[in-house]
Amino acid sequence: MGWFFNKKKSSQVAKDRLKLVLIYDRAGTTSNDDMINMIKKDIMAVISKYVEIDESEFEIDFKNVQNEEEEGVSSQLAMNIPIKKIKQMVKNAGK
Repeated sequence: MGWFFNKKKSSQVAKDRLKLVLIYDRAGTTSNDDMINMIKKDIMAVISKYVEIDESEFEIDFKNVQNEEEEGVSSQLAMNIPIKKIKQMVKNAGK
């Protein structure tokens, strides 16, 4: 039963993939579309647990932004997530 507790949550997987994309971006390599699509899918899955979203209008964008305060470039993740409605959360009925 130990294998059950070692399974990563989808939010952790999404976070790990996002870190990987940011590392590639900061290294100056081009992020590949497949990786961005995997991240998009993971983020949509996590967000969909709590709100109903319009997946056809979901947008995700990675950019390099010139930092004015610090000399250099930083990465930026921008998302447009159209929310249709917030799902009602049900507390554990067994307690």
